[in-house]
Amino acid sequence: MEIIKAALYGLVQGFTEFLPISSSGHLAILKNILGLDFFGDAILFMLILHLGSLGAVFIMYFKDIQNIIIGFITLIVKIFTGKFKYKNLTSEERFAILIFIATVPLVIGALIDKKIEVLADYTKLVGLFLIINAVVLFLSDRIPDGKLTEKTASPKNAVFIGICQLIAVAPGISRSGSTITGGLLSGFNRTFAVKFSFIMSIPAILGASVFKFIDFAGSSEPVNATMVFSCIVGLAFAFVSGIVAIVVLNMIARKKNFSIFGVYCLIAGILALIFG
Repeated sequence: MEIIKAALYGLVQGFTEFLPISSSGHLAILKNILGLDFFGDAILFMLILHLGSLGAVFIMYFKDIQNIIIGFITLIVKIFTGKFKYKNLTSEERFAILIFIATVPLVIGALIDKKIEVLADYTKLVGLFLIINAVVLFLSDRIPDGKLTEKTASPKNAVFIGICQLIAVAPGISRSGSTITGGLLSGFNRTFAVKFSFIMSIPAILGASVFKFIDFAGSSEPVNATMVFSCIVGLAFAFVSGIVAIVVLNMIARKKNFSIFGVYCLIAGILALIFG
């Protein structure tokens, strides 16, 4: 039974982490309505699920991530050698700066994380956030395509998208939906808006994983053979479903069809309000 739960959690985490329907909201509903609580707090298990999602991003955007890492290194060299001039930076170096700036607002999210987690216990509130998320997705399809890419986007754009990501810490508000919509509002073209959203998820997921690891290190959570096998199953399902979700979202984003997810979130939100 625990293995089935692990697979279900892995599927939900992988799909909802990247599809704009809120992973935190769906995991909260699974726990609150369906009673799928897994090994108590299951800090280690949730950490492993996040790593599965992270692996999916690395596989799908390996080339871009590699270029950004190289860009970050050359950027540091330019800063310390006095050769830093923003207008002369390469697109990879600009991309690294944009990701860094967009991640800064999450520091506030880390400070209020425990208070935000409490909201997940109230299913009706999660349902309300899902309805708000639906409105955001309906809006996204009506935003005209922009022209900005990593070569032309500005730090001001990154700040705005970072704020959008901060708002998405609420359970039921999708991180990918908020940041892609924020990118479109900033004038990004749709392909770059999706790519920027996925790549900026890396520091977000890494940060969440670090905090969960700290919590796990300070807990007395038991680790046995069943737990280890369940973690492996959850990791595998989160990884594979994450890859599928990234492919699907890229296809749908190009066709301006986020309303499909909007309808889903609207229905899910209403059901959560009724049965929560």
